Amino acid sequence: MSKRFKKLVDLQKDKKLESIDDAIKKIKSNCTTKFNESIDVSFKLNLKQKKTDVGLRTVVNLPHGNGKKIKVAVLCEENKVEEAKNAGADIHDSEKLLKDITDGKIHFDKMVATPAMMAKIGKLAKILGPKGLMPNPKLGTVTNDISKIVKSIKSGQIEIKNDKDGNLGASIGKKDFSDEKIKSNYNSIYEAIVKEKPQGIKGNFIISNFLTSTMGVSSKLKSGN
Repeated sequence: MSKRFKKLVDLQKDKKLESIDDAIKKIKSNCTTKFNESIDVSFKLNLKQKKTDVGLRTVVNLPHGNGKKIKVAVLCEENKVEEAKNAGADIHDSEKLLKDITDGKIHFDKMVATPAMMAKIGKLAKILGPKGLMPNPKLGTVTNDISKIVKSIKSGQIEIKNDKDGNLGASIGKKDFSDEKIKSNYNSIYEAIVKEKPQGIKGNFIISNFLTSTMGVSSKLKSGN
């Protein structure tokens, strides 16, 4: 443990619950590295039902983005390539894209496809699926409205999904974001999670949630937003 990190741990020994406003100030004050640290939030969710566990997977539009540049690949018909380009897609050569994926060369963070092109990537599901890159109509990444989804992803739309233990994490900004922007992004994720509470879940859906930075110590947040 470095001297810098040990000092942060000592400052957090009380572990009291923080309001989101106080937590943002504390986390940002503890961003003592030389680079622009990410501000991240993590949730522990109650996904237990009587007979089976359930999951949460959806998209959230962060009002201010999270400060990360997302590289978007679009698989579409030739007559939609120009639309993909104008929307800001980074990759839109479908033939080369399919070959690169087949060869295991993944040079993008998100993939969008038109319904007509889905048949061509069925055999690539084993490559894209484990990486969370398979286009999904429920998440809006299988669509004929290429312009809308590409612009949404580029402007701050992110996917959130819990792991097998019910944990869900996301980046909601950078240390140079204003407190108001970080709080607004946090509220968007919090409200989306509450809205997506599965039927049959008894008691609190959000068991606990924390705010932290890339190289910092986490603060446990009070319930609500």
